[in-house]
Amino acid sequence: MFDAREKIALFIDGANLYAAAKSLNFDIDYRKLLSEFQNKGYLLRSYYYTALSEDQEYSSIRPLIDWLDYNGYTVITKPTKEFYDASGRRKIKGNMDIELAVDVMEMAEHIDHIVLFSGDGDFRSLVEAVQRKGRKVTVISTLATQPPMIADELRRQADHFIELSTLQQKIGRDPSERVPRTAERQHATVGFDDDFDEDA
Repeated sequence: MFDAREKIALFIDGANLYAAAKSLNFDIDYRKLLSEFQNKGYLLRSYYYTALSEDQEYSSIRPLIDWLDYNGYTVITKPTKEFYDASGRRKIKGNMDIELAVDVMEMAEHIDHIVLFSGDGDFRSLVEAVQRKGRKVTVISTLATQPPMIADELRRQADHFIELSTLQQKIGRDPSERVPRTAERQHATVGFDDDFDEDA
């Protein structure tokens, strides 16, 4: 599936990957994820896409975004848009599909293998377009949930499909890290004397 001589780029649909991992009951360790794919070939770029709410003073995703930005990921964000639907319900929209698709098409000239972390069926035509340029595409998502989080048409179009649950041992965060990290965060917010290293 992977060739050590290949130039690889990762394209991570942040919200989609988060939802898939959460439904499988594990947290992604982004340091391990990077390392896993650095071992599979020449990892040229790792893109992470997410929408951020601008009106929130603090977003729970902000520490992750900052960590990714400093640790080998190219982070692409845009503000969410708030609107009201026909029945007056408040909705928040934060779709990053266009940004991801544009970057994939631009990078396709420079890489051999695209790894897409998303199950969104809207990406099927994007996958087909880069395959026409002679690029290999691996899609990572999950069939193990009810309903599956990968669209059938995207899975069929990809050259390879990797079930996210099979990567849990390699890229999942150790559950025992959760307790100390919570204590670490509390310590960091209470006592600013000590250095605090946020590692996602």
